[in-house]
Amino acid sequence: MSATALAPTDLRADARIPLRGHLRHTGALVRRNLLWIRQDPESMFDAILFPVIFTLLFVYVFGGSIGQSLGGGQEAYVQYVVPGLMAMMGMNMAQGVGTGFNQDFNTGVMDRFRSLPIGRGSVLFAKIAVELLRMLFATVVLMIVGVLVGFDITNWTGLLAAVGLSAVFGSALMWMFLTLGVVMKNAQSVQAMGFLVLMPLQFGSSIFAPTQSMPGWLQNFTDYNPLSALADAARGLMVGGPAAHDVWLTLAWSAAITAVMAPVAIHKFRTKA
Repeated sequence: MSATALAPTDLRADARIPLRGHLRHTGALVRRNLLWIRQDPESMFDAILFPVIFTLLFVYVFGGSIGQSLGGGQEAYVQYVVPGLMAMMGMNMAQGVGTGFNQDFNTGVMDRFRSLPIGRGSVLFAKIAVELLRMLFATVVLMIVGVLVGFDITNWTGLLAAVGLSAVFGSALMWMFLTLGVVMKNAQSVQAMGFLVLMPLQFGSSIFAPTQSMPGWLQNFTDYNPLSALADAARGLMVGGPAAHDVWLTLAWSAAITAVMAPVAIHKFRTKA
């Protein structure tokens, strides 16, 4: 029988599982995913290489010229771009969860999970939990490289708050990419769609450069870009400056994305044929 025909039964069975059962299932699936990473350490290459390559690329290629516009040099740009790259981390890790989720469907792993008496949402929550751990690992790598190229950590509390804010926003984006992982036919399609989403948001933001010199229409876009709010919030928390407005704006974006995409992702997972 098709998954669509089984959907009502699955929903009733899922509703009968108590909260403790959902937590136990999620913990077991998190352990399974971590063991998979242990067996396939190459899956961590993006979490290691992405922060290294982007930090060195932007600091040493663009740091001098953009740093001058900030009233300093390369040192000033390091203080500007490292918090921005932290904001970018969650989005790139989110794309990876969609690709991996799609591959699990195509290899039959998800069919096996959906045949077991476990909470359907537990599969998705476990994926997000593991990707958040990967994101935190990538953030540690980013900060190590940032310190090596001259980033000055003066506010450890602000740093931890910025990491937490990036994790909240990244987890919200993961629901979007989990949905893409379910509805797209293959991993290449997920990557292509993710690229179309990522590029305008990343470069049409304040992550890499101040927005004052951008054309007026692009500045209007950056004003509503959640990545700009996250980057400015992280910058204010880590380096100093106003951050409250951008923190609340980022939390609002995260709540809105999660409220819309989480039910869609769970429903698509339950009813996928």
